[in-house]
Amino acid sequence: MPELPEVEALKDFLTEHLVGHEIVRVLPVAISVLKTYDPPLTAVEGREVTAVHRHGKFLDLETDGGPHLVTHLARAGWLHWKDRLPDGPPRPGKGPLALRVALETGEGFDLTEAGTQKRLAVYVVHDPQEIPGVARLGPDPLAHDFDESRLAVLLRPERRQLKGALRDQSLIAGVGNAYSDEILHAAKMSPFKLAATLTPEDTARLYEALRSTLTEAVERSRGLAAGRLKAEKKSGLRVHGRTGEACPVCGDTIREVSFSDSSLQYCPTCQTGGKPLADRRMSRLLK
Repeated sequence: MPELPEVEALKDFLTEHLVGHEIVRVLPVAISVLKTYDPPLTAVEGREVTAVHRHGKFLDLETDGGPHLVTHLARAGWLHWKDRLPDGPPRPGKGPLALRVALETGEGFDLTEAGTQKRLAVYVVHDPQEIPGVARLGPDPLAHDFDESRLAVLLRPERRQLKGALRDQSLIAGVGNAYSDEILHAAKMSPFKLAATLTPEDTARLYEALRSTLTEAVERSRGLAAGRLKAEKKSGLRVHGRTGEACPVCGDTIREVSFSDSSLQYCPTCQTGGKPLADRRMSRLLK
């Protein structure tokens, strides 16, 4: 799933390639991706893109005097930039193509979604705050006013595990499964640690890990073409998706806890005092 760093990089890329250009056609291929109907999708056609914004994991194209075209790439969605779009309209079918946006230059981009769980979402709205997922977003962790004290206030009442708290978009916007693993590894904290039990020293360490992990990921992605961002994300991850590999910090074996629809990775030596965390799904399989 694209998270804050990848969506921030896409925002920068599209700012360079879209702003000042006119959207001439928006071609839906999978109607299921459209989550709004008024204004219609055609309301952005013939309008110039004036700015590109990021709201958590949402990508927002603002048009001159018109509505916003907002996208959430969900778990398996992606944006593919085309220096030259194919001639003719795309054919509906069972492929991954969901929506095509064409500019007056002949350039444009495709939104695609792999897999069978179709969650990619496209909205056309007058104000992004009309989208429930945007309206409920918590503060952006890379915002200038997001400081250590604000993180402490957010986590103090949270009687749940840090992993879940960091992924909650209404608490902190933009962090997902991969970067929450990376942040907790950098902070040397168990994903099962209760957020409300953090000491001031713990909060300071978590804040530094949160900001540095996301900032470094954004910097690695900055200036890359859209098609290279996925590979860059994977290459920069230390523990997420690396079950069975050696921890790059201490050399211990990276372990995994599996859930019904996701998994987390961690280093026992760095994060849990050398003790493996209970993997309830694996435990049930072994009975």
